[in-house]
Amino acid sequence: MAAKRIVIAGTGSGVGKTTITIGLMAALRKRNWQVQGFKCGPDYIDPTYHTAVTGRPSRNLDSWMFGKDLLKEIYLRASEDADISVIEGVMGFFDGHSPESDVGSTAEISTLLNCPVILVVDCGSMARSAAAVVKGFQAFTEKANIVGVIANRVGGEGHFHLVKTAIEKECQIPVIGYVNSEIDISLPERHLGLIPSIERGDLNSFFEKLGEIVAKTIDLNLLTQLAEVPAITKTDSSIFDIKREKKVKIAVAKDAAFHFYYQENLDLLEAFGAKLSFFSPLNGETVPDNVNGLYIGGGFPEQFAKNLSEQTAVKQSVKMAIADGIPTLAECGGFMFLTEAIETHDGNRFEMVGAIPGKTVMQNRLAAIGYREIKGMNGNPILTDGLTARGHEFHYAVYIPSRDVPYAYETESTYGKKHEGYQSRNLVAGFTHIHFATCPKIVENFVALCRT
Repeated sequence: MAAKRIVIAGTGSGVGKTTITIGLMAALRKRNWQVQGFKCGPDYIDPTYHTAVTGRPSRNLDSWMFGKDLLKEIYLRASEDADISVIEGVMGFFDGHSPESDVGSTAEISTLLNCPVILVVDCGSMARSAAAVVKGFQAFTEKANIVGVIANRVGGEGHFHLVKTAIEKECQIPVIGYVNSEIDISLPERHLGLIPSIERGDLNSFFEKLGEIVAKTIDLNLLTQLAEVPAITKTDSSIFDIKREKKVKIAVAKDAAFHFYYQENLDLLEAFGAKLSFFSPLNGETVPDNVNGLYIGGGFPEQFAKNLSEQTAVKQSVKMAIADGIPTLAECGGFMFLTEAIETHDGNRFEMVGAIPGKTVMQNRLAAIGYREIKGMNGNPILTDGLTARGHEFHYAVYIPSRDVPYAYETESTYGKKHEGYQSRNLVAGFTHIHFATCPKIVENFVALCRT
C-alpha cells in the first residue's frame, strides 16, 4: 500500500497547479516511480492528463459527494500498488460546496486523508508579500497540513530567492522550488480532440518537456520526503467487490464527443455484472450487436455536431436500440445527442438521434454549474422512488422540448429545486452527471433492468 501521498493545492484557480501537477507526475515517472493521480472535485478533463502521464486511471476525490469512509476507499483502491499518490486540488484551497465551510474543498479532502499539502502561489507580482499570503492560508484553519510551497511565475532565480527567504522566515515551511514566468509552455486546449490526441500519444513530447522543466527547479527529493506519511488503514469490504458474474453487455459511447465518465461508475457497472463494450459514434461505430444496455456519457457533442449529424447509421442504431426497449442512460452530452437536434452558437442546426422530443441550443454563457442532489421522478426505472444520489451539472446548453415531456429528475442545489431531463420507458436522460458511488443501488437497478 502506498504510504507516500501529497496534495498540490492552489491559492485560487489559474495559479498553475494543473501544469505543475502534470510536470511533477512526469518528472516522477522519469524516475520510474509508479504515480497514482487524483483530482479533487467533479472534474473530467484534468484526470485525463493525469492518466496519460502516469499510465494509470486517475480518480476523483470529493468530500461533498462521498462520506469519509467511501473517500478513503476510493483513494486506497486506486493507490494500493503505487509508489506515490499526487492529488491535484480544485479551485482555491478552501473553496468547496459552501462559502461558510470547508465541505467539498481541497482542504477538507487533505484533512480526511491525513495528507500533506504543497501550496502553489502565483508570485509574479510580489516578493515578501508572498509570505503574507502563505501565512494567511496557514492561519485560516489549524487542520490544514501545509508543508511546503512552490512559487510559480517568478521572474528568475533572484526573484525566487526573495520569495523563498520571506516565506521560510515568516512561515517556517520550505519553498521547495519554482517555475519561471518566462518558460514558454502551457497546457493544450482542454476540450477539442483532447482524448484522441492523448490516446495517440501526441502530447508525450509536451509531458516530457514539462517534466524536465519541473525537475530542474523543484526539489523532487524534498517533495517525496514531505509526502512520507503513515499509511491509511484499509477497510474490510468494498462497494466495488464483484457482486455478480458478468452476464449483461452494456455498450458505452467513448470518443472525443463522449468521454466524461467517472472511472468508479464504470467499475461499479462491472462489479454488478456488466461487461462493457465501448464504441465511437463519432467514428461511425454503431451500437454493438447483442447489447443489453446503453450508456452515453457527457462530452462535447456540440463541437462535433456536423460530424455526428452525418453519422446516419449510428443515429439509426441508437434510435432503434431505444425503441426496442434497450435500457439507456444518457448524461449531459449524451442527453443532447439523443434529442432531435443541436443548435450551435453560430445558429446552425444539426440533426441528432431524435429519440427525445425537442432540441438543445448552445448559449454563450453557462446554463448551469454546481453540485446537485438528485431524486428520480415518478416512474424513473433507475433512480427509483426513495433513492437519492449526488452529482453535478456543468453545461452551456439548454433543452427546449417540442411538447410537454416527463422529466427524469428533481435536482436540488444552493439555488433551489428544479425538474430536468427526460424519461420514457427504459430511457433516462438529463444534464446531471451522477456519481454512482453515491448511490450504488442505481447500478444494481440499471443492470437488473438490462438483465430482464
